[in-house]
Amino acid sequence: MRKHQIPSTKRISNLKLQSFLRFGICNSFGIWCLVLGAFAPTASASDLTYQYHEQTYPLQPQITWQEVIEVPTFHGRELTFGEVDEMPQGVIMERKTVWNPEKIAASLEELIADKINREPGKVRISRDVEGKITFDGIGLTGKKLDAELAAQMTLKALEEGISIIQLPVAETDPEVIVDDEELKKSGIKELITIGESDYSGSPPNRIHNIGVGLSAFDGYILKPDEEFSFNTLLGPVNDQNNYREELTIMGEKTLPAFGGGLCQVSTTAFRGAWLAGLPITRRRNHSYAVRYYAPEGTDATIFPPWTDFKFVNDTEHNILIQTHTEENKAYFFYYGTKPEDRSVELVGPFIWDIKEPPEDRIEYTADLAPGETRVLGRRVPGMRAMWYRYISDGDEEREPEDFFSWYESRPYFEERGIDVMPSDIFRVPEKDEEVIKISEETKITIPRRGVKIRIRRE
Repeated sequence: MRKHQIPSTKRISNLKLQSFLRFGICNSFGIWCLVLGAFAPTASASDLTYQYHEQTYPLQPQITWQEVIEVPTFHGRELTFGEVDEMPQGVIMERKTVWNPEKIAASLEELIADKINREPGKVRISRDVEGKITFDGIGLTGKKLDAELAAQMTLKALEEGISIIQLPVAETDPEVIVDDEELKKSGIKELITIGESDYSGSPPNRIHNIGVGLSAFDGYILKPDEEFSFNTLLGPVNDQNNYREELTIMGEKTLPAFGGGLCQVSTTAFRGAWLAGLPITRRRNHSYAVRYYAPEGTDATIFPPWTDFKFVNDTEHNILIQTHTEENKAYFFYYGTKPEDRSVELVGPFIWDIKEPPEDRIEYTADLAPGETRVLGRRVPGMRAMWYRYISDGDEEREPEDFFSWYESRPYFEERGIDVMPSDIFRVPEKDEEVIKISEETKITIPRRGVKIRIRRE
């Protein structure tokens, strides 16, 4: 894991970071639900972030959550009475604004529950006549938000000044039917975990590349102690393997290249392995925050052969992977045998050191026709993000693992085509580039021969 410098206690204090608080509330489903003190600065002391696994749902407390009631007071101090026929002398009723848990629950049902709730799925795993593994259906976990308990947790958070709330969600295992005896003997019997990501708003070529990339992993079996290498299984990324050109991060620029969008696939694979508590042996975040991988710190970039994503199967049985895409969502299903008594909790994101995008950047080039323009990047703020993973094996809790991400701030970056006449320019060499000056205000920057540019796929 990459070494990094986490904020010191003083730095945390300067950023107005609250103390890290954990306490449990057990709901009627027998699920432990945590309310966490904020570890990151927030826009307002009353802002709330609801979290479920790696997904977050920011929400400001609503005025509609409040109601006005009358309470008994004596010399300005609020009193509490049981049932009485008549108030004692000197006690007066005063109006007070309070939070209404029923209204909070209704709001959470409307604003969050629809994004979480779903029915459990069913999958049948078999082999065809050629011995290839086939899937009929998908093993989606059923989910149901307990809005009433979430409302009670919200009340506690508002009272204590806590801003991150772990949502209480009851999960129902999917029905997994394994027909193949060989798979059964190797321990393929149930769903271990699911990696999910949303690529809504992607252009057609990006959607196409995601589908092609997912298919490379469908039906793969990872043996015990085997290390999963995303790049090895993915194979060559080119037009011969049906990939199309789409935007790809190339150093300071974002340009079309074959396989643009494959990091959606690696991010989805990472989230599943991460949530399962599998050891992550290689993972790197993108150079800047990409909207398809929100929230920050949950992405895994790849660029074969240099940047890879890897994890290890530390269970005692095989793991079978099924991939799927539906309604602009990508899925990695991991089937096998759940490690006995293992529970995993993700906590975050804790965000600090936010940097505004630099000033807009305009460069002129003779590679474009005069007057033609090309956008090479959009304005993106920079930041640091931290997640913690807590793994418990029965009553024993391991040391928490930290997953750090550092995102650069990026300016709006545009190239404009010009018609350059040799007599109008003179050359000034620099260390790693050659600058062609057109005037005191404008220049063309050209990398010198031999300069290496790191490329990462978006």
